Amino acid sequence: MTKSSQSTTGWHVELEFDEDTKHTKAAALVRLADGTEVRSHGTASRAPADDNQPRVGEEIAGARALNEMASKLLNKAHDEIDEASGRTSYPLTG
Repeated sequence: MTKSSQSTTGWHVELEFDEDTKHTKAAALVRLADGTEVRSHGTASRAPADDNQPRVGEEIAGARALNEMASKLLNKAHDEIDEASGRTSYPLTG
């Protein structure tokens, strides 16, 4: 019986929020196995006519921070592919 070469890797993404009654800011951080830290940010603003719902602001700001993080991770992977192959590849998109 041959043993398959598999590995399991996990990432823990940290999200922190800073809020007032009108604005929510989110900061996201992930530490990768290569030691790289990828940081991103997102914001949300409450319209004056809307009810104060902090959870909704967190969801919007958090989603925007994670969307930015996804873009940064795709760019990082693209750069690593180009570096390893010695050529310019097509950009990775989400």
